[in-house]
Amino acid sequence: MTATSEPQQAIDRLAAIQKSQVNAGQVNQAFELNDVEGAKNGSPSEGGKTQNGIPSDSGGGGGGGGHGIDSDHPTNYLETIMHIFKGNVGPGLYAMGQAFYNGGILVSPILTVLLGVTCIHSQHLLLIASKKIKSKLPASNKYPDFAETVELCFEYGPVRFQRWSRAMRLAVNIFICVTQLGFCTVYFGFISNNLKQIYDFYGIHLDIRLHMLIILVPILLPSLIRNFKYLAWCMTLANACMILGICITAYYAVQDLPAISERNYFSSWHQLPLYFGTAIFAFEGIALVLPLQNAMKTPEDFGRPLGVLNVGMAIVTFIFTGLGFVGYLKWGDDVKSSLTLNIPHDEILAQSVKVMVSFGILLGYALQFFIAIQIMLPSVVKKINFGKNHPVLVDLAFRTFMVLVTFAIAESILNVGALISLIGALCSTSLALVFPPILELILGLAEKECPVEAPGAGPSSSISVFVWTKNILILLLASFIFVTGTIESLGAIRHLQ
Repeated sequence: MTATSEPQQAIDRLAAIQKSQVNAGQVNQAFELNDVEGAKNGSPSEGGKTQNGIPSDSGGGGGGGGHGIDSDHPTNYLETIMHIFKGNVGPGLYAMGQAFYNGGILVSPILTVLLGVTCIHSQHLLLIASKKIKSKLPASNKYPDFAETVELCFEYGPVRFQRWSRAMRLAVNIFICVTQLGFCTVYFGFISNNLKQIYDFYGIHLDIRLHMLIILVPILLPSLIRNFKYLAWCMTLANACMILGICITAYYAVQDLPAISERNYFSSWHQLPLYFGTAIFAFEGIALVLPLQNAMKTPEDFGRPLGVLNVGMAIVTFIFTGLGFVGYLKWGDDVKSSLTLNIPHDEILAQSVKVMVSFGILLGYALQFFIAIQIMLPSVVKKINFGKNHPVLVDLAFRTFMVLVTFAIAESILNVGALISLIGALCSTSLALVFPPILELILGLAEKECPVEAPGAGPSSSISVFVWTKNILILLLASFIFVTGTIESLGAIRHLQ
């Protein structure tokens, strides 16, 4: 086998996978790589259906690469930053006070900034991998999504990795679905705990599980919306509620701050895994990176040094660090799993914050839920004969069932803080810190073994010692968070139960 023919065979395999995914309906419904017109303007494929008969719902991501980003109306620089804000700000932000309690008042800010930089770097690795794969697929005018990038990188990589390509695609989709549904489960506990404080203040004392039952229907109804464009109003309202909530919560947190010396500079090695689990949960927005880039009017502005990704994530990191710091400094060992639970329960302004943030999170449930459903639904319809003739009915029934699943899990696990840490350690770590460095190494090995000769280009070089060292350190950090965070989170959940 010559050096030049091997890369071409790999490219042919990628094109074959690309075509088979579209024919089998496996490609994200709104990101059909061979459907050039659909990718250009986010329109449905012919007849408004994918090959498996499921409505393509242009709003299910448009040409934006799926995951709920609509590119019927391409976004500009500022709009995309707002999407990054929306994708990263939620219960994880309000849990950063407890994360700082588990890390320490001096250690946590340093770790949060370092973790933010690491996550941003991993997101750039994903962008680079997707760009390399796209360059080898002339039929594609959009970047592949996360799962497609992982599968195609493994397929293009060294022969010993190619047999793992489909399994890796499945693994990414499973991690994304579990993460998104984990978010939804946390939302039940987050909203219920905030509303319970208000109900209790006015003399209505109910068990927390009853509060979850009360909000079940309001959460279910928006989750039944099948077309993402009809959820756009949820984005606007949720963003407004979250921004106001952050500002007012910060206002309460900075009142009468004690001296830093009154807080633990470093909590303990035993608590540190809980810090990492919560922090990585808060930073989990990597699944939105490629869809957001695809949805931009000028995608090249996304990954530049002062592009959307760096600026947007720098803002997010600053907010996480600042609110976590003042939250722990203000309330110390009494800091709750959500900072909104620490602000006064007998003031109208504080009560309005809890209602606003709860309402924003409630609307955010439908958005997070939509991402998981878009991944799971095609397989469900394909395996149910009834679903081929009645896709809408199966769609609605499946959505209802999955909402009830998240509700049941939330009813079973009442420790919201530990649940956040568990989801972060189990799934967010894999998506944010494991797959991106692996992709860089696999593509580097592929280029080393099968150099592509191009005019004016020198021979491909081996992976540098720096790249190996850097990626191994990231993977070691991910392993530490995964193992210790999972163990400590499960222990905290069992302790409360």
